[in-house]
Amino acid sequence: MHYVLDFADLRQYFALFVRGAALTIALTAVSTVIGVAIGALCAAAREEGSNALRFFAGLYVELFRNTPFIVQLFFIFFGLPSVGVHIDETSAAIIAMSLNLGAYATEIIRAGMRAVPRGLSEAGLSLAMTRGQILRHVILPQAFAKVFPALASQIVIVMLGSAVVSQISVPDLSYAANFVQSRTFRAFESYLIVTALYLVLAIALRRVLMRAARRLFRGMVKGGAR
Repeated sequence: MHYVLDFADLRQYFALFVRGAALTIALTAVSTVIGVAIGALCAAAREEGSNALRFFAGLYVELFRNTPFIVQLFFIFFGLPSVGVHIDETSAAIIAMSLNLGAYATEIIRAGMRAVPRGLSEAGLSLAMTRGQILRHVILPQAFAKVFPALASQIVIVMLGSAVVSQISVPDLSYAANFVQSRTFRAFESYLIVTALYLVLAIALRRVLMRAARRLFRGMVKGGAR
């Protein structure tokens, strides 16, 4: 079968692709901040919290790590209105992405906390620091430094997984592809463009995160993209 690539009809939709990419970046940025914060709190709860905190943090992690992201998204957007909780599509996407990232970040950060030498905590106690101060100023910074490459990879995965938010009409990058191909009937070209854009975004995001890590942790992060 002979197929001729034709991008001429897609030129008028350039701005739509740009807006979709911008929204994908914005969703990723917001959900990263919230998700990593959730992960840090839940990791601390699972390692240092009471039995009740450990139980609920563990339940949250198991729930979100063992169910599909699209089901979580649909539950938040379509399920919650049934009990009177109405959330717009963009907020639903952010909540779902944040909670999903938070569950995976919990276990990543928790692994980093366990890799921190116990002697650092003992040194903090000898300096009359509280457990909270040791956790905040000693353990968590060291933990983030050790596991940041894995955390960065998970953030990229969440960004790529955000493509399904178009299913609830969030006008992200994948939504733009669906819209354009439905108007031009050039599905191959539309999805080729979006595939290339996701590839560029993923590589760029990973590089930005690793550069930020090298500055933030002052050389403690080893490896990663250059």
